[in-house]
Amino acid sequence: MKKFIVPGLIVALLAAAAYTMFRPEDRKYVTASFDRTVAIYEGSEVRILGVRVGEVESVEPAGTSVKVRLSYDGDVTLPADVQAVIVTPAVVGDRFVQLTPVFTGGDQLADNAEIALEDTATPMELDQIYESIDQLTVALGPDGANSEGALSELLQVGADNFEGQGEQLNQTLKDLGRFTGTLENNKDDLFGAAEELENFISTLADNDTLVRDFNKSIAQVSELLAGEREELATSLENLGGALVSVRDFVKDNEELLGKNIKGLDKVAKVLVKRRAELDEILTAGPVAMNNLALTYNPQSGTLDVSANLENAAHVLVNNPALLLCGVVGTADPTGVVCALIEGLLGKNRAAVGAVPGQQPSLAAVLGVNR
Repeated sequence: MKKFIVPGLIVALLAAAAYTMFRPEDRKYVTASFDRTVAIYEGSEVRILGVRVGEVESVEPAGTSVKVRLSYDGDVTLPADVQAVIVTPAVVGDRFVQLTPVFTGGDQLADNAEIALEDTATPMELDQIYESIDQLTVALGPDGANSEGALSELLQVGADNFEGQGEQLNQTLKDLGRFTGTLENNKDDLFGAAEELENFISTLADNDTLVRDFNKSIAQVSELLAGEREELATSLENLGGALVSVRDFVKDNEELLGKNIKGLDKVAKVLVKRRAELDEILTAGPVAMNNLALTYNPQSGTLDVSANLENAAHVLVNNPALLLCGVVGTADPTGVVCALIEGLLGKNRAAVGAVPGQQPSLAAVLGVNR
């Protein structure tokens, strides 16, 4: 046995000496604060992702914490927010300090920097685990939660309730697993919906006054409708009966209504074509009615008007075609009849201020002022 142990020890010593002799001189340092450093000594390994990059230079108590100075290879880059964790590879044995996370870009940790206590972590010791178990058993024991048999009763009731329900409980757990898997696969949509809901709630919060006013208005309308519910019900009932009557009327007179609508369409088209004449009537009509009212003589009970017969006689003698075209007027919008009259009787449009290209009105021919 000694023949194998001695060479192994020699090899380990040579490896340690080689690491010490040939390690690069370009070293970087960082000091980390831990709440405790059980099984961490000078020379303990410093690793990144389980790969050794340095060692512990010193371990010094500092009040309620322990400062551990670490050295690591100079070509290793650490992020500015690096953390230090003491890792236990086995229940019994040396521990090492793990630096995490690895550097992927961004700010770098400066040389001789310090890692604060809140950025470090230490493993729970075995005695702490035993102490926690002991505290739990005491809390659940006869001097604790089970002082009056509450825990025993809970276990008994649970056993009675789950008796014979193993298959259903198993299926429930499987369904719960599928449900959580579904949430995991759709977490983007779920969080997106929650974000949109949060935006909606924020909008309501920002417009709290308007929302309150709207709710008050809705409440007032509801109160009004509640007070008039009988009248509203009667109105809706009457409206329903009226709509039924209208439906029956339209159904019974469908053909006649169709004819009337077509006739109304024709009337509307005629009005559109004669809109110029209608405009003239609406423009001259009020003036004519006013003139008619002014011609009434209340003393004699007669209409006192003056016919411009002299002008009409003058036109009749000198240009009978113009007089006849004035009589035809707008009844001949194309000018065909007037052109035929002028062809038979001759024309003199210079008379009575006729406008070329337009049919003279009878009032213009007779010289009547509107």
